[in-house]
Amino acid sequence: MSKNETLYHSALALIDAANREDPNKVSADGKEWPKELLYSQRMSDMLSRYAPDADDAQKLAIRAQHIERWKSPRNAYPMDRIGYLKWRKDLYKIQADTAAGLLGQAGYGDEVIDRVRNAVAKKNIKGNPDTQLLEDVTDLVFMEHYMLEFVAKHPDYTEEKWIEIIQKTWNKMSDNAHQFALSGAVRLPESLLPLIEKAVTATNAAAQ
Repeated sequence: MSKNETLYHSALALIDAANREDPNKVSADGKEWPKELLYSQRMSDMLSRYAPDADDAQKLAIRAQHIERWKSPRNAYPMDRIGYLKWRKDLYKIQADTAAGLLGQAGYGDEVIDRVRNAVAKKNIKGNPDTQLLEDVTDLVFMEHYMLEFVAKHPDYTEEKWIEIIQKTWNKMSDNAHQFALSGAVRLPESLLPLIEKAVTATNAAAQ
């Protein structure tokens, strides 16, 4: 195994070990998972399908997207818009610093650490290819695995509200991610397809 391969697998093992400590458990594929460990596996799986040529820094940023997320609960902040924005800002920094620390522990140098830190911190989404890739994969995973669950948690939302939410997600994605999502490569929730199609059609019409 080369030095680069050793570094990569060491960092990956540290990220997985951290997420394996998640006390929140979910069931999938006939087994029980720590919630964020399952999420990280789904992120890596989507990356391998969407961008199989991604380099090690991108793979590690994708895997570390929700690193130890349970340690920064949403309800630790005021349950309003201002509280949400403050929580999200703090969360991105905490996750980015945690990922950077694990990569340093694995033996990576500043160049890779800085790339991973900036991507996990969601820095410059439209200008940083690493961050845009992470955003694309995040949104694709949301649509395939979590969108239906999210809908079930908000039965009071109107169709207009859902179209707005889908459009906000869509607008953060790159054109490549749009094409991938609509190509059949992503398992979109069948019951939500009419809503997704309506939101995408409206977005495309507005852009013309």
